[in-house]
Amino acid sequence: MSFLDTRHKKKSFTLTSLLLSVLLLLLFYIGLTYMDPPIENGIAINFGTMDFGSGKVQPKEKVRSEPKKIEPKPVEQVQEQVVPKQTAPEEPVEKVLTTDNEETIRINQQKEAKRKADEAEKKAKAEAERIVREKREAENRKRQEQEAKKKSLDALIGGIGKSDGTTTGSEGDDTRSGDKGSPEGNPYATSYYGAPGSGSGGGGYGLNGRSLVSKGKVQQECNEDGRVVVRIVVDKNGRVVQATPGVKGTTNNAPCLLEPARKTAFLHKWNLDSKAPSQQIGFVVVNFKLGQ
Repeated sequence: MSFLDTRHKKKSFTLTSLLLSVLLLLLFYIGLTYMDPPIENGIAINFGTMDFGSGKVQPKEKVRSEPKKIEPKPVEQVQEQVVPKQTAPEEPVEKVLTTDNEETIRINQQKEAKRKADEAEKKAKAEAERIVREKREAENRKRQEQEAKKKSLDALIGGIGKSDGTTTGSEGDDTRSGDKGSPEGNPYATSYYGAPGSGSGGGGYGLNGRSLVSKGKVQQECNEDGRVVVRIVVDKNGRVVQATPGVKGTTNNAPCLLEPARKTAFLHKWNLDSKAPSQQIGFVVVNFKLGQ
């Protein structure tokens, strides 16, 4: 054929034929689909031709009938008796005159601001009073706890709070009966009782007017725990010249604790004071723990 005389025309013809064939196949399987119409369903409606009728046989032709003449019935005229309604006398309506001008609004705003300020001041005052009251209660509670603790410690060591000399009994570390102590007080007064320390080391007690310069501790050779109170005698130079362990207040009198406590007392030294008495009696309390 003359229109396919070149190689390019033959390729174009072949390509075009293939594309048309593919397009026809696509249209055959995709584009030419259709859906069956749905099955008819519903209800039959009978349209009549008149406003009235009876029976079960449907006429095939249109039935024409003249409407019956309805004779009007005489209407009895009834005269309605109108009962006059009793109307209550109208109450006088009190007219309220409102003056919503700028002056009234300003006064109302000032009153509201003052009311809010008074409420805030009352709340702040109540809060401050509550804080002061709680602080005072906490201080009283703390003071009561300290007093109770002091009384318990005094009772443990043998001390007393106050003595007016009128009670019966005897208190002291001498052989004679009486209430040992001086009501006037003395900065270097010898004390024969004191409160034990709560730490694990030693503590000096009863040496009024003197300050502790140095101290030490001798470890125990047994595995015991407890408190050992050592009665000491200190000279003017502040050195311990005598130590007696196991006095009143001791909780463990094991020999392996008494000797380390006595040596511990000799390791304590107080300040040099020429005005102090030649011998001043006090106590060193040594607390031992297990493994120490």
